[in-house]
Formats: sequence, structure tokens, C-alpha cells
Amino acid sequence: MIRTIPFTLAALLALGATAAAQTLAAIELERPALRSEATITGKIVRIGDLVDHAGIIANVPIFRAPDLGSTGTISADRVLEAIRVHALVGLDPGPISEITVTRASRAIAAHEIETRIAAALAKEFALGETADIALKFDHTLRTIHVEPAAKGALRVTQLRFEPRSGRFDASLDIPGEASAKLSFSGVATVTAEVLTLTRPLARGDVIKAADVAMARRPRADVGADVLADASKAVGLAARNTINVGRSLRAADLMKPEMVQRNESVTIVYEVPGIMLTVRGKAMDSGAEGDMIDVLNVQSKRTVRGTVVGPGRVVAHSMAARVVAASEPASSAVSSNARDGAQ
Repeated sequence: MIRTIPFTLAALLALGATAAAQTLAAIELERPALRSEATITGKIVRIGDLVDHAGIIANVPIFRAPDLGSTGTISADRVLEAIRVHALVGLDPGPISEITVTRASRAIAAHEIETRIAAALAKEFALGETADIALKFDHTLRTIHVEPAAKGALRVTQLRFEPRSGRFDASLDIPGEASAKLSFSGVATVTAEVLTLTRPLARGDVIKAADVAMARRPRADVGADVLADASKAVGLAARNTINVGRSLRAADLMKPEMVQRNESVTIVYEVPGIMLTVRGKAMDSGAEGDMIDVLNVQSKRTVRGTVVGPGRVVAHSMAARVVAASEPASSAVSSNARDGAQ
């Protein structure tokens, strides 16, 4: 029994030392410490926003917050100076020299505002589809930040529109957020999609898919023959020079020319059972199916023909002569037959 007493005392002393160490470690963990960054809501920065374990003074305001959605920095020395009067014991800034402070917000993108106003104009004034309304604002439209508590959908509350000038005034708000009142003004234009050129074309240039793009133009400036479908232009040729960005009209296009004026061509004379080809010279330009004049370089006679392919023209005048020449023979045969029958 005598020997067990020192052992028990030693054990108790060891346990006491361990508990003391754990208590000191817990105290060490809960010591006030500066944060390197903080995200806050509201207009005021409080001690607890910048200091961990600030205790009863955590809700004490010390600085004004940045603007909604903005980020700012503040030096650790300024923070310590502001807290000193509140007697926060044990605060050690450590290696932190400045604190980054961000004010939380709900961001309303510029395109969301534009879409809401365009949709309201289209519906209330029967201007067509929302996508057809182009808005030009009096002031540059930027992303707007409101309090994160403003959870409602953006809503147009007032709207005025002058059809002749296109001027509009719109007021928007977010339900449940009294401070989120937004006002905008500008000009609204009703547009239509048209086909435009991405490169200049000379007469006869054939249009490829890469040469055209869709663009929007004021509907009032879009004629009935302006094209809005690339498939109606690709593969056709420019009738005249067309500049970049110009809206394409049906009248601007033609079938690709397969024969050029003064080009050497092959003239085909064709009747049932007979086909002759001779060298010729095109007197006109023409696309497939066009009627043009060609010069027979052997007979020096000009004939009329149809373009049927690159450098190839089918003439019609010989067919007429062959038929005409065959009529007397036919008549003679019929006459002889009648004579024989008699």
C-alpha cells in the first residue's frame, strides 16, 4: 500500500498536466484573430466580420461597406486602431497586413434588363416577337447589383412608348426589395432578319455559304424581295457588284453564267437522228437555260441557241430548216403514193 500512493499521485499530476495543456490549446484556438478576407451583407462592416472570436463586440460597427457587388481592401493597422477602443484582449494580426472585403449582392445582367423591356414592349404594343425588338438606351446599360435578399423576378411596372419616334421609358422593380427601383429610357426599333454579304462580290461571282450571314435591319427598311434564307442565295451569282454588309435581294442574283460574251463555244445542231457540232463565238453572256446569240465561225452566220452547259449552246435555226426542207419531200412521197394507188 505504501508504494502505490506515489504512483497514484504521479498519475493524477500527469492527468492534471494533460488537462491544463488541452485547456491552454482550446484558449489558444479561441484567441481573436484577423481574417484575410470577408464577405458581408448590408451597408456596415462589423468587428465580427473582420475578426474571428470577437466575442461580445462582434456586432459593433466600425466601417462603411463597399458598394453592392464591389470589393475593397483595408489595412490591418486601421482595423487594429478601430478595435483598440473596445479593449479586445489578445488580438494578434500575425502575418496579415490587409483584409479584402467583398459586399455580397444579386447581379442583374444587362441582357436580362433589355429582354424584360423588349418583351413588355412587344406584348403591350403588339410589335412582334421579343427577338425582333432592338433597344438603344440613352445611357450605357451595365450589370446592376441589388441586395442578395431581393429574390423576386425583375418586373416592368411602368412603360411608355411613342410609335413614331420609337422612344420608350420603362420603370422596373423587384418585389420585396424597396430599394431596387430601376428606370431606363431610349429608342426601340422593330427589326427583321435579312441575309447579308460577308465579302464584296463582282458580277458573276458565285455565292458560297461562307459569303453570307444573317443580320438584323429595321423592318421599315426591309423590302418584300429581301432574302432571309441562305438556301435561296447559295449557288447563285451576283448580277452586279454588291458591297459587304448589304442586304441581299432576289433581284441582285442570277443563275451562274456558263457562257461569257466573246467566249469560244461549241454550237450543237440537233434533230432526231442527227447531231452536228461546230465552233462558235458567244455574242452574249448566259446562264443555263438562257437564250443567246452565237456566231458560227465557219458560215459567219449568227444563230439563236440555248445555253446547256459550260461553253455549250444548242442552236434552233437548223432544226427549223431541216424540218422545212423535209416537208416537200414528204409531200412528194405522199403524191407518189396517191399516184400509185390510182
